[in-house]
Amino acid sequence: MIAVVGGANVDICGRPYLPPVAGDSNPGEVSLSLGGVGRNIAHDLCLLGAGTVFLTALGEDRYAETVRERCGALGMDLRRALRVPGGRTSTYLYLCDEKGDMLMAVSDMAICDRITPEYLAGERETLEKADLVIADANIPEASLRYLAEREGPPLFADPVSTRKAMKLKPLLGKIHTLKPNRMEAEALSGVEIRDDRSLRRAAEVLMETGLRRLFVTLGGDGVLAADEHGMERIPCRPARVRDVTGAGDAFMAGLAYAYTQGMSTRESAAFAAAAAALAVECPGTNPPELSPEHVRNRM
Repeated sequence: MIAVVGGANVDICGRPYLPPVAGDSNPGEVSLSLGGVGRNIAHDLCLLGAGTVFLTALGEDRYAETVRERCGALGMDLRRALRVPGGRTSTYLYLCDEKGDMLMAVSDMAICDRITPEYLAGERETLEKADLVIADANIPEASLRYLAEREGPPLFADPVSTRKAMKLKPLLGKIHTLKPNRMEAEALSGVEIRDDRSLRRAAEVLMETGLRRLFVTLGGDGVLAADEHGMERIPCRPARVRDVTGAGDAFMAGLAYAYTQGMSTRESAAFAAAAAALAVECPGTNPPELSPEHVRNRM
């Protein structure tokens, strides 16, 4: 069983038919779906067939019920999720260009502050029974510290953004697996990544903190995977890009699944990269065809 701690959002996406024009109304499509880094990862883990418990905070609104119904239909265990009386389930609004690349986003995730150390301490038994714990940096820094410092299964961490990544900086030596993108790796290492040499230097700085494994995702340039034995660039898998939103979450889900299957660092990176390739070909956040068989075929 994998325990995921993080945010659950309602995502609202706008995508124009043509290159967007700033300050103007752009004809296109607006869609509503479920998101949140933690929820996306938990969703993808369910598609991969992994038993998944999701610890999050939900409001008392129709969006919360939608989250519970749709996630429950996947087999995700939300019984231990926190229900916040009078709370507003978090919402994520983002705009893509005509190719599906995200231009900007606005997040209303104040409810994630309710995922406190006290709430997590009340779920200690769930966390201790897990094969691994995944946390996203949407939750408070004190809660990340609680997860990093407790005895128990390994902690996988997703920085979420450059600003939220800084919550993880003092905890890096106590995290098993970190999955930053290029910008987040720069923020956490203090090394400007301009080329392969500076990329490897940034990875060295991060690994020197005591991290067990590091996966720096580089978009179309693949991923740099590092562990105590060294580091290696793994190419991305060919894909027809429709929407990059959710690719990093599929990558993290792939890493976690691969870990439970005993894959090596290199195998984990390749498996995760294939999962991300399936995600970018999907117009939504979670690729419906995500399964161990489809991922291995893409590898």
